[in-house]
Amino acid sequence: MFWHDDCLEHDAGEGLWELPGSWPWLDVAEPHPETAARLRTFRHALTHGPVAPHLKWHEGRHASVDELLRVHTAGYLDSLRVSERVALDVNTVVGPETWRAASAAAGTALAALESGAPVAYALVRPPGHHAQPDMADGYCFVNNAALVAETARRQGMRVAVLDWDVHHGNGTQEVFYDRPDVLTISVHMRHGSWGTNHPQTGAPSEVGANGRNVNIELSLGAGDTPYMRALDEIAFPLLREFEPDLLVCASGFDGSAFDPNGRHNLTADGYREIGRRVASFGPRAVLTQEGGYLRGYSALCLHALVEGLLRLPEPLLEDPLAYVPDDSRSADADLERVRAALKPFWPGVL
Repeated sequence: MFWHDDCLEHDAGEGLWELPGSWPWLDVAEPHPETAARLRTFRHALTHGPVAPHLKWHEGRHASVDELLRVHTAGYLDSLRVSERVALDVNTVVGPETWRAASAAAGTALAALESGAPVAYALVRPPGHHAQPDMADGYCFVNNAALVAETARRQGMRVAVLDWDVHHGNGTQEVFYDRPDVLTISVHMRHGSWGTNHPQTGAPSEVGANGRNVNIELSLGAGDTPYMRALDEIAFPLLREFEPDLLVCASGFDGSAFDPNGRHNLTADGYREIGRRVASFGPRAVLTQEGGYLRGYSALCLHALVEGLLRLPEPLLEDPLAYVPDDSRSADADLERVRAALKPFWPGVL
């Protein structure tokens, strides 16, 4: 596990959930959902839960500007250095502390890569997978997963990215969309474009160069079963065919049944199974923390995912909350749309 205290410094302020500003009819303003409390809760679960004896913790570092320029433009990076809090997008607020937190998140993700560990998890914030080369989006400023992938690619590795945050990994898609030497896979709920800072739709038709951009878009209500099918029937067959040296995972927990920012029904058991599949795949894996906004349940899901990554034979924590039915009715049609878009590029695989 890789960590840096400076990741806690970013503060997106208050408003109406994710929207900054004053709302006269709201008696008490709400903290922005992407808070330092998320990360503290996640770490506490791993340091005080039963998985704690199995983990080793390492100090991260800050990324240099030269490193960040591997995936972002200089002008965009300059826009992240501000003296007062300002909204770069409708729900994405940068403040005086943001630069230090974002560079710590990026550098800590790079430290995870540099460790050479078979499985390394960068427990960082702000999240990154929506950040595009020249735009902030969806609470994200620096694309940590893309930075790890691009750094490894420049070192001569064959790299793939697997993203299971409930929202489309549009920033990572944008970074690598024209590159046939990087495979990007995003498993997410169907939500489409959500504005000028998020023009990508996340639809299966966005296939990139030679079909190397894979969007597995699942209907609202999808839970453990559709996710496992998406991984077993599409994502991992493509990964095995691609044969990467490194798998970069954008790890979000906002696909859980209780998350206010998603409409999917994953449980802790589902995340444990995702972890097991990543661990069983074979190549090195570097994971970066993305979403997950109901802090307690997200922390439980993280604990379960880590159990799976460690290939522990039995669950260490029970799930006291999961009860929402797993809606699998649309899975066949959802996966068939993906196959239809990709078959011309991956003959005999899907």
